[in-house]
Amino acid sequence: MFEEETNKIYNLIISNGYDTNNEYGEFVNKLYMKTNFLWKESISGSYKLVGEEFYGNVDCIILLAGLYEKNKELFEDLLEASEKYEVPVVLVRPYGLEEVPEKLEKKATSIVGWNANCIIDSILSSIKECSSYCD
Repeated sequence: MFEEETNKIYNLIISNGYDTNNEYGEFVNKLYMKTNFLWKESISGSYKLVGEEFYGNVDCIILLAGLYEKNKELFEDLLEASEKYEVPVVLVRPYGLEEVPEKLEKKATSIVGWNANCIIDSILSSIKECSSYCD
């Protein structure tokens, strides 16, 4: 497991939207259960319209692949922003499934399932990987 910076609060964007299976709620609960990982969520009414000032403070974008089919525009906006502003993307597999949309897989910095420890490790390693090649 990666060592987090002491008292570092990670700034995340977590995909949301039309969510019949409450994957967003389940995911957020997993993060809250890990009390040694401090985080906050950045939310915008339009991820396409915000710019460097917003994305410059984001550490990682989390895409819940199970929400992709009904929220494609949101995902497209976040993927475009991740490339433009060099923000790593952690792709979370649909709950209970292994396969992810190929388009998302190609753009993701890392892909992870629903184990809370693996999620945290994936976020931290993606941030570290991006900071080493983005600087």
